Amino acid sequence: MTASTALGTSRLTTPDLLRSVFRRHAAGVAVITAAQGSRPVGFTATSLTSVSAEPPMISFGIGTGASSWPAVSEAAHVGVHILGEHQQELAATFARSGADRFGAPTRWREGPEGVPVLDGALAWLVCRIVARVPAGDHRLVLAEVVDGDPVGEGRPLLYHQGRFNALRD
Repeated sequence: MTASTALGTSRLTTPDLLRSVFRRHAAGVAVITAAQGSRPVGFTATSLTSVSAEPPMISFGIGTGASSWPAVSEAAHVGVHILGEHQQELAATFARSGADRFGAPTRWREGPEGVPVLDGALAWLVCRIVARVPAGDHRLVLAEVVDGDPVGEGRPLLYHQGRFNALRD
């Protein structure tokens, strides 16, 4: 008996193992937006992290094969939207390949620095991109907060086991 068998671990390949483990990790749901010329782009992200308070900085990951990557790779600023449990459909729309993410029923406006700002989010930020760090088939984007609004109402949307979920008490 091998050590891994004795410990009850599976024999998944490393990428499959990572995916399986992180399906068990509940994460908050955000939508990242940017402008590509006059065209808005965006995607659903669960990799959003607070990095620093001084200066105020966040990070998120994006795959280099993602349809939004060309815009994010050149953008000076991005929008970061913390979604509420009432926004499951919005999260699904921004996660779906080929979807018209900014068409009806999505409500949005041009915000600070020309960044698309989604209506109804629990909170949003506009951030200046300061670095794009290669990380395998993704880039880790570091961005400094320059504006935002923390006062949306509701409870956060979570992603767990491949589904969007509400927070339970």
